[in-house]
Amino acid sequence: MQADAAPCEVAIVGDNFMLPEMFEDAIRSACGERVALRSMRLPWPDAPMEHGYARPGFAGLKEYQGDPDTIVRFVGDAQVLVTQLAPLSAGMLEQLPSLRLVAVSRGGPVNIDMAAAHARGVRVVNTPGRNASAVAEFTIGAILAETRLIRAGHESLRAGEWRGDFYRADRTGRELSEMTVGVVGYGQIGTRVVRLLKAFGCRIMVADPYVQLSAVDRDDGVAHVHLDALLAQSDVVTLHARVTAETTGFIGRAQFAAMRKGAFFINTARGPLVDYDALYDALASDHLGGAMLETFAIEPVPPDWPLLRLPNVTLTPHIAGASVRTVTIAATAAAEEVRRYVAGEPPLNPC
Repeated sequence: MQADAAPCEVAIVGDNFMLPEMFEDAIRSACGERVALRSMRLPWPDAPMEHGYARPGFAGLKEYQGDPDTIVRFVGDAQVLVTQLAPLSAGMLEQLPSLRLVAVSRGGPVNIDMAAAHARGVRVVNTPGRNASAVAEFTIGAILAETRLIRAGHESLRAGEWRGDFYRADRTGRELSEMTVGVVGYGQIGTRVVRLLKAFGCRIMVADPYVQLSAVDRDDGVAHVHLDALLAQSDVVTLHARVTAETTGFIGRAQFAAMRKGAFFINTARGPLVDYDALYDALASDHLGGAMLETFAIEPVPPDWPLLRLPNVTLTPHIAGASVRTVTIAATAAAEEVRRYVAGEPPLNPC
């Protein structure tokens, strides 16, 4: 941009997690006076997201929040939109002829009709790995909550029961140092989970057919195996794959049957990866020792969902990636993409 050029108009649509002011501070720090900012805030997570299949004309979107007409009016003639959840359908893009860049502060632009954006020459960038550290830490906590009876002990005390039998040798939890942990998916989160697990001294196996282990992990004895071998040998299986056509429902009845009796299943990835009816049966029959579920195929979870009633399951409402550091990382990454656009430089993370 020329030094005497008008500032680039940037519309920021934040929410109660990705705060607009965090975006503003990061973008001003990166771009100075070369941008003119305006912001609005959506009510997420205090109000749920919507899904593209539920609204005509939004089939290219998976999940989003925000009234389309309100978003279009707010973005107006801005060249840049920075958001986490605001929708952009094909119809909306037709009403935003000035828009040139959309920075989505999440791992995937699931709130954007990517085909329509490409057709109109709108560049879309994202912030991959923004919550990788947060989810990896959460995963370690989830594993410990199950394997060391933290959740079970808490629930018994809350119910007024002192479970002295948790100290029995045939009932108490096992240390990670004597266990094999299988990590399914070796992306930004899976690699961090492996790094954290090493401190516990456990045997670590990784299943991911599309990547190779790092030299450090190979030297540290991490084993790269087929999914079948991982399921058969692991005391804990923790899921970190992305949702694709190949992975949708790829952990199902046959995979749970292949796991060791008494093993633990952890899902801090995505709900559609798992056949939850099959998981219910594996838990209800005590084939699996327990499960920790952080994400679900339908969110919010229906109140009559059978897994809510099982005693050997820990559940949390999709909060593994929620940390202040996640917000900071995402805002900084989005701001750098805006700076690069204003400076005429190529994007770092084009979608």
